[in-house]
Amino acid sequence: MTRHDSKDLRANEVVIDPPKARDAGLMFVGLVRTPFTTRDLCPRQGRLDGPDCRLELEPDWESALEGIERFDHLDVLYWLHESRRDLVAQSPRNDGTTTGTFALRSPVRPNPIGLSRVRLIRREGPVLIVKGLDCLDKTPLLDIKPERCAYTPPAPDKAADTA
Repeated sequence: MTRHDSKDLRANEVVIDPPKARDAGLMFVGLVRTPFTTRDLCPRQGRLDGPDCRLELEPDWESALEGIERFDHLDVLYWLHESRRDLVAQSPRNDGTTTGTFALRSPVRPNPIGLSRVRLIRREGPVLIVKGLDCLDKTPLLDIKPERCAYTPPAPDKAADTA
């Protein structure tokens, strides 16, 4: 974890000394490649019309992609490896307005797991070309899931709820 000091804080931000981490047994399955090399260049939220990005899976995981082409949209989980993990209150617009970390989509979190819904453009072997990411280049990839799949129960009919 990168150490940060008080000069990195914005007005009204609150830092804690986080408890000792316990291993959750996560493993990285690949690497995310984006054109975003600094946090300032990274969009606050990914855009489905944004630049092409790559999800480069380790070769051992290539067969786990079988059938992925059936889906237009995917949920991508990644490890925000350069994020600090000790803020409990943040001022994301740097205007002094403070919000709790769990009420934000900020990359600064106790467990810096990022989530983006992306549009699948194509598959190239163990690589997926997608649009909609909002993370730095070389971010470790945790998981990929279809937005919805055949096993997802259908949403309840709203008309039936009001009858």
